[in-house]
Amino acid sequence: MSARPAAATTRPTAVVVGGGLAGITAALRLAEADHRVTLVEGRPRLGGLAFSFQRGELTVDNGQHVYLRCCTAYRGLVDRLGAGGLVDLQPRLDVPVLGVSGTGATTRRTLGRLRRSALPVPLHLAGSLATYPHLGAVDRLRVVRAALALKGLDLADPALDEISFGDWLRRNGQNAATLAAMWDLVGVATLNARADQVSLALAAKVFKTGLLSDPGASDIGMAAVPMGAIHHDAALAELERAGVRVLLRARVAEVKPAAQHAVRLDGGELLTADTVVLAGAQDSAAALLPPDAIEGQRRLAEFGTAPILNVHVVYDRKVLRRPFFAALGSPVQWVFDRTAHSGLAASGAGRAHPGAQYLALSQSAVQDEIDLPVADLRARYLPELERLLPAAAGAEVLDFFVTRERTATFDPAPGTAALRPAARTRIPGLLLAGSWTATGWPATMEGAVRSGHAAADAALGDGAHRPVDRGDGRWPR
Repeated sequence: MSARPAAATTRPTAVVVGGGLAGITAALRLAEADHRVTLVEGRPRLGGLAFSFQRGELTVDNGQHVYLRCCTAYRGLVDRLGAGGLVDLQPRLDVPVLGVSGTGATTRRTLGRLRRSALPVPLHLAGSLATYPHLGAVDRLRVVRAALALKGLDLADPALDEISFGDWLRRNGQNAATLAAMWDLVGVATLNARADQVSLALAAKVFKTGLLSDPGASDIGMAAVPMGAIHHDAALAELERAGVRVLLRARVAEVKPAAQHAVRLDGGELLTADTVVLAGAQDSAAALLPPDAIEGQRRLAEFGTAPILNVHVVYDRKVLRRPFFAALGSPVQWVFDRTAHSGLAASGAGRAHPGAQYLALSQSAVQDEIDLPVADLRARYLPELERLLPAAAGAEVLDFFVTRERTATFDPAPGTAALRPAARTRIPGLLLAGSWTATGWPATMEGAVRSGHAAADAALGDGAHRPVDRGDGRWPR
């Protein structure tokens, strides 16, 4: 008697809407679990807001995106994409902080550094803080006091989200000097808001995880190549290798929930799937959510956004001799040397001016500047660069342009946690991902990747009773 042939099995299907880091993560995870996955992205490239574009012969990142050693989920994604050799990570935290005061002949510049040693937390920063020239001895002690108080906070306490970081800092002995030279110096870049506009819960997450969890947690990493080489080129290659169908320049018009969810594209194509992950920005995901899909869905309209401005300057000569620095006493926040990444040396400008240098200024929490004309921004920032960098005063500006992300991040204000939805919705098989969802992290590349993992965990049935924060967030083996 011959054996009965085994019943045919049907592979589960999934559609991921959005090709940013959250969508890439969710799509790869589901494909690895033997789902037939289609990823739909409205733009002509992957990577979300961490992308590159061409400006003539220059390859330009839309903004300067950095990560920390503690960003284990993002680092895990980079490794999964086979791009570990395309990023650089400091062996030890070292941030030059250039303070400036006065103008013209009275300009005074003071260089300090925030560095760590190999000592255990919190002693790993003690030596650097003891010699930090931007704070006096009493104010340095104030910083230590607040750091110890931060270390004692319970990140699981929901009451932290109702308090502003600035109010908490002042209650713990901080003043205008310590806010400017320490807390906002770091916080504005990581949270995209100043201390008074930030939820204590999110600020505590940043400072406890990045500075007070492990001596090496705050070491800074950044791409050694244009971001598009990682988030588009490498990601697209890995998605296709995993069998994911990637549709670029394809926009989703409607999601209709059913036993097999229907996803209709603008062009009329209809996709059906067991699982749909909405992994776009908060406004686009909210527009596609069916009514009453999540608790308090109407409140998503209260979920604000915050902008980031990037100022790009190409000089005819070298004016900066370090990879990056943070500025104090100036509207300039962070300055990065992007010369090697952009291909400037091989470009027309680089051939005509062999010593040309390309600097990118990353300006966060700039609601009052995001819509200023380029001419106004040029008049504002070129003199400031001359105040900070004496060599810039005698240099010719070969190019000046700006990139604007008006909705770069969600607004991290107090009360934000109640607005951030979990991965699961009330509709089985319909999931949410994106840095704006309830990851416990601010709107960072790390938060985006963790949200993609959370959506994949929920789809695969192993996330029902697991908190969104997946431990160290590394790629599952």
